[in-house]
Amino acid sequence: MPIKELILLRGLPGAGKSTLAQALANTSDLVLSVDDYFTNEAGEYQFDFANNHLAYKQCQSQCEAAMLKAVPRIFVANVFSMDWEIQPYFDLAKTHAYRVHVATVEHYHSGQNQHGVSDEQLSKMAEKFKVVLK
Repeated sequence: MPIKELILLRGLPGAGKSTLAQALANTSDLVLSVDDYFTNEAGEYQFDFANNHLAYKQCQSQCEAAMLKAVPRIFVANVFSMDWEIQPYFDLAKTHAYRVHVATVEHYHSGQNQHGVSDEQLSKMAEKFKVVLK
């Protein structure tokens, strides 16, 4: 049986998680993100915090649907700063026999934060960002 992989890319907004996922993915792979919920058909990103919980739910549902179809590699590019954000993906991987890889993406490029997150808010998020030592 071929190995199925779930690759979780975590990092602060604007770090380049989605860009890296797209660069690493093959045509048979799936790339998901909470940001997909807030991106309209014209490709414009319109974040609305009030719907953030719906975006997380959609991303998890899409991941599970892909696992049910046995998509060989699934990339999920989200902030994942806290355990409650990432744990559902570990649970899905266990249920559907996916090997999990987690990589933290940091902003070492000259790109601008395209998500409209202020430096002050990024600093607050960075304080909460937890490195898992399991």
